[in-house]
This record gives sequence, C-alpha cells and structure tokens, in this order.
Amino acid sequence: MKTSSAHRALSASRLTTTLSLLAFGLALPGIAHAEDETPAPQEQAAPDEIDIVVTATRRAESSRDVPIAVSAISAEKLDVLNSSGLDVRFLSGRTPSLLVESSFGRTFPRFYIRGLGNTDFDPTAAQPVSVVYDDVALENPMLKSFPVFDLASVEVLRGPQGTLFGRNTPAGVVKLNSTAPSDTFGGYGSVSWATYNTVNAEAAIGGPIGGGFTFRASGILQRRDNWVTNTASPTLADRKLEGYRDLAGRLLIGYESGDFSALLNFHARDLDATPRLFRAGGFRPGSNDFNTGFDIKRISLDGLTSQNLNAFGTNLKLNYTFDGVGTLHTITAFEKVKVQSTGDVDGGSCYAFIPGCTLGAINVGGFPVNTGGTTKPEEFSQELRFETEDFNGIRGQIGAYYFHQKLIYNETAYDGTGALTQNVLHDNKNENFGLFASIEYAATDALTLRAGVRYSKDNKTDWVGGLAAFPGQPLPITTKVKGDNVSWDASANYKVDDRVSIYARFATGYLGPAISDRVNFGDFPTTAPKQTTISGEAGIKTQFSSRVRFDLTGYYFRTKDFQVTAVGGNNNSAKLLTVDKAVGYGLEAELNARPVDPLVLTAGLSYNFTEMRDPTQSVAVCGGGCTVTNALNGAGRAILNGNDLPQAPRWIANWTVRYGIPLANGDEIFAFTDWAYRSKINYFLYTAAEFRGKSSLEGGLRIGYKTSGGIEVAAFARNITNQIRAVSAIDFNNLTAMVNDPRIIGGSVKFSF
Repeated sequence: MKTSSAHRALSASRLTTTLSLLAFGLALPGIAHAEDETPAPQEQAAPDEIDIVVTATRRAESSRDVPIAVSAISAEKLDVLNSSGLDVRFLSGRTPSLLVESSFGRTFPRFYIRGLGNTDFDPTAAQPVSVVYDDVALENPMLKSFPVFDLASVEVLRGPQGTLFGRNTPAGVVKLNSTAPSDTFGGYGSVSWATYNTVNAEAAIGGPIGGGFTFRASGILQRRDNWVTNTASPTLADRKLEGYRDLAGRLLIGYESGDFSALLNFHARDLDATPRLFRAGGFRPGSNDFNTGFDIKRISLDGLTSQNLNAFGTNLKLNYTFDGVGTLHTITAFEKVKVQSTGDVDGGSCYAFIPGCTLGAINVGGFPVNTGGTTKPEEFSQELRFETEDFNGIRGQIGAYYFHQKLIYNETAYDGTGALTQNVLHDNKNENFGLFASIEYAATDALTLRAGVRYSKDNKTDWVGGLAAFPGQPLPITTKVKGDNVSWDASANYKVDDRVSIYARFATGYLGPAISDRVNFGDFPTTAPKQTTISGEAGIKTQFSSRVRFDLTGYYFRTKDFQVTAVGGNNNSAKLLTVDKAVGYGLEAELNARPVDPLVLTAGLSYNFTEMRDPTQSVAVCGGGCTVTNALNGAGRAILNGNDLPQAPRWIANWTVRYGIPLANGDEIFAFTDWAYRSKINYFLYTAAEFRGKSSLEGGLRIGYKTSGGIEVAAFARNITNQIRAVSAIDFNNLTAMVNDPRIIGGSVKFSF
C-alpha cells in the first residue's frame, strides 16, 4: 500500500515533535545537575564521560565540531555487546540508521545505513557502505567480517563520505579503530562462558620496548558447540550444526622519533564453522509467522554443509611532520582471505516431487539445491595524504589513492550423492584511482566552512569459465566496465555558544559500475552503470558539560541509477538491475546523559523513509509459493515503483542504562542493560506476506562486581527475552527462513593491568 504525500508530511511532523519532546524530557535531569567541566578526550575519559572524540574528518575532533552525522561506540560498550561470542553483526541497530545482516553466517556481513545497502550474496557485489578498519578501506564483503576486539571505538558516519574516504561510500562509513600502542605498559585479559559452551576469550598486552618502539599484541577466541540437531536421514550434512571456532590476532608495532612516526599492523584470522542454516518451509503460507513444526534447535538438511576461512593482512602507516607546514601521511595495505563455504540452500530433505512431501510444509523444498565454492580476494591499496597546519584559520588536506583487487572464486553444485555437477570459475580484477582535496576555513570564531572534492576512476574486468549448470550462453565470457566520477561535499558548522552547535551539509556519493557474473540457470553476466547519490542534511549538536549530550539530524537523499540485485525469484539466480532512482529522508537523534554520577543513559532513534521510483522496472516473484502483495505488470512481474528498499526498517532504536554503586573500599557493583529495536522490513525488492519481516527487539543485561585493582566478575544474558525472528529469507525454492540467535546466558571474568 502506498502512503500519500500529505500523510507522509503529517507523519514527519509528528515524528519531529515526538523526538523533540523525548529529548527535552530526558535531558531535563542532566541539565538540572549540569556542571561547568572541561570535557576530556575519549581516550582519557572515564567510562561515563559524555564528550566524544571522532576521526570522521581524518583528524581527531570533538563530535560537536564535525559537520557530519556521526555516532561512536566506546570500548566499554563494545565489550558488553560482544560478550556472547557474536560476530560483527552485533553492531546492527546499535546506532541510528545502521543495520547489518548476512546470508553467509560469520563470513559475509552486509551493512545498510539510512536504508541504502546491497542484498547481493555474490563475492563481486559492491556495497554502498564502506568498512574502514584501522584506516584501510575493505572492499570485499568477506574481508569486512574480521572480528571486533581490542578496539578504541567504532564510528558510524552517516551519509555520503565520497571525498576523504573514496568511492563506494554513498551510504556512509563504518570505521573501526584498534587500540594503539602506548609508552605505558598494560593490557587486559577476559574470558566468558555461556549457553551451548559459548566461549569469548580476549587478551591484549602492550607497552614500550625501547629505542622509540612500542607494541600492542591482542587476540580473540570465540567458539560455540553445535547446538542444532539435523534430523534428516540419510544425509550428507553433519548431525549437529551451528557451531564455530573463530580465532584472530593482531600485532601493532609503533615507532616515534622527533617528527617521524610509524605504525606496522599484522593481523590474521582462522575460522571453522557451520554455514548459514536455511530452514525450508520456515514461514506459514500466507503469513510471516513461523510454520507449524518450526523448532530453532532442529533442522532437516540432506546436503553438504561446511565453512572455513583463513585471512591475513598487513598495513604500514608512516607520518612525517614538517614543522610549521603540515604532516605527510602514507598508508600501504595488503589484505588476503580464502573462504570455503558450502550450504544446503534448499534448507530441507523432502521435495515436492516426492509423494507425501507437500510444498509449504516444514522441511519441504521444491527441488534440492546444494551449492558452495571457494573465494580468494586479494586487495592492495596505497594512500598518500598531506594534512596542513592551521594558517590563519585555513587548513586543508590533499592526497591520492590507488586500489587493486584480484578476486578468484568458483561456484560448485552437488547432486544428492555429493557428486560435483557444476564448477564455474571466476577471475576478476578491480582497479580504482582517486585524487582528493578538502579545505576548512574558520570564517569567524563561531562559523567554520568546509568543502572537498574527489575524482575517482574505476576499471573492472570479469572472466567466467568452467562447467555451468544450464548456462545462459557458452563459456568462457569476459565482461568489462569502466567509469569515473567527481564527488564533492560542502558544509558549515556554527557554534551558537559553548554548548550548542548547528550544522548543514551537502554531499555526493559514488558507487562504481558493477558486474554480476552469475551464469547458472539461464543467467548471463549483467552490468550496471555507476550509481550516484546527492544528499542534504542539517542538525544540532549539544554538549551540556559532561552531563548531557544530544544530537538531532534531518536528512534527504536521492540516488540515481540505483544498483539492485534481483535475488532468487523463479530460480537460484542473481541478476543486476538499475532502478531510475531511490529516495530517502528521515530524522536521527542521539542522547547521552548522566543525571547523577552512578547513572549513565544513552539512547538513539532514527526514522528512515525509503522508496524506489521507477515505473518501468520489475522483477520476477517467488518460485516457492509465496503470497505476493505487490502490484504486478502484464507479464506477472512485480512493479518496483513505490516499494521500500529491502532490509530498510522505518524505525531503529537503541538504549542503554548503566548504574554503578561505589563502595567504600573503591570497588563497584554495577548493572548494564542494552536494547536494540528495528521495525518491520522487506527481505526482497517485491512484497509478499511471508517476506515482510516482523519487528525485532533484542536486549541484554550484565550485572557485575569491579574491584579497584582492575578485576571484574559479571553475569550476563544476551537476547534476554529469547525473541526468535526471521532476519532474511530465500524465495526461489520454498518459504525458507534465516533466523537470529536464541538467548545466551553466562558469566565472565576480566582483569586489567
């Protein structure tokens, strides 16, 4: 059903009023207790300090001075959220407008900001949200899954970031910052044990090693027993599934001498896990309720299931300061990963062509599908950037960037006996070159103006050969695309006083031309031209001493030649399509408050309206018996015009409460609760009753005792209400669901020194 413009305007008006009243009401206690204190930088702040230092502009600045909608998640909050062995998807919903999901389990996260993302499961898929880990942009989605541990913070930059962070950032950037080495010896160790023998163990140690050198070594081990029973007989799959063992480590070596500094980063990962579990017949026909017989602890798979990952990366940062002029920065990086994943995609063991197997029933598929493959991306990048000193209120940055990716992978398929029936080979190359510059001008003590521009050029070559099942055309096939773009941004930040700033920003974003190289089931490689986004936003940022911080942002974007992937439909395919435009608008609010010293509150809320606008574009609907609610054209295809973007909830909210009771001996008893909510979503480009995901609310609780000597003992629960929700689906075979994790309860011990 489409919403009228008048109704949308009324809804936006009500939303603005609601957010304003909410912010005012929550801020009152903090304002009443506000004190005139000088906020400390984040890296030196106590856990309950309110001021936040971010690097959204490639410089360390207070978030109040940055004309960008940016959120930061502190190290303490990350530690709480990650206590139950989750992967990077635990960031979903933890800041306004951010959603993360995966159909590959722990190896292929897909990020969405303000509704913009890409549901494509292909290794060649380009994502409009860039993940920047320790200042290195990771292109391939499988590299973006590196575990979260020993981080100083996570920053989420919303809206196009096409000047300083390059292409493929029209939706925004998720920036992960490792804890840097220091000249003070210290570290920590922590271990938790929970339901299903879930273990999350972390450790870090660092300090000076003489001669200007420092180091920091850290690592993480996450594991869980296989806790889902496979009831199929006979079967090629394991009898117990959904477990994992994920091991990762990082070594940082720093050096500083006068005007020169360097930081060398080595990191690696080894994962052995179950692939994503697909649950055939998971939805009741005509409804988005789970089907009769659904049991999260039981599944029936007859195909092969396996997944492992090996990754290695290194980067070197060099900085030299020219006294009175500026600093030259270089970042040289190399990333490599090998992922093998094979899944029983049909999600069942009984098929419609077998007597007694009825399509729509639990564990029943239309036909067997068992596919997998090995993916091996290698990425090299080099950035050279010069950052000037402040010259009478003017400072700037200028630089060049080069990126090269080699991506080799194969797609395999198997029959019911496990015999190989398909082996499609892919050899892809992706190259990007960019030049960028930005300038900042302090026009007055209160007004700061900023602007930036970037030129990007892309070249992609895709070769497909080997053995395909029902190929659309003879192999091998070579496909090439190229494109270039000039992106820019301009902003103004005005300090009303020491407590309040207002800003406005206009920016453009760019996603390079794309290739989808699926050649099975009658498919053939498809291409799409570059995607461009223009966005405007304005907001207010407040800081009432160290007691209350509140940000409110309104935005609008329009994306031209929106790249979408029609996943599934009549068969197991993925076709690249171009929608004339996608539009979105919304509001985002964040509150950090400390009404009284023992109590710390945080809250985030976003409303994101998205819509595809193209009266001519359409997609095939499900082949697995769903109840289509979308308008159809004469060919029986779903018309996309007016539909929400997939995986784009209207509402995202999160809140945390921490209360500590200090004891006379310097120890503390504390409780921390956190909650994340998202409203309903569409899984696909079209709409169907079964594929309208229900709203979700997940919460956690941590209660513990912390000594003045740095020892903490705690009990915790994740998904404390045990709410089970479908988070995605497959539509070509049956009403197949993918679900979230159940409740996890455990205990933890941590010590710091």
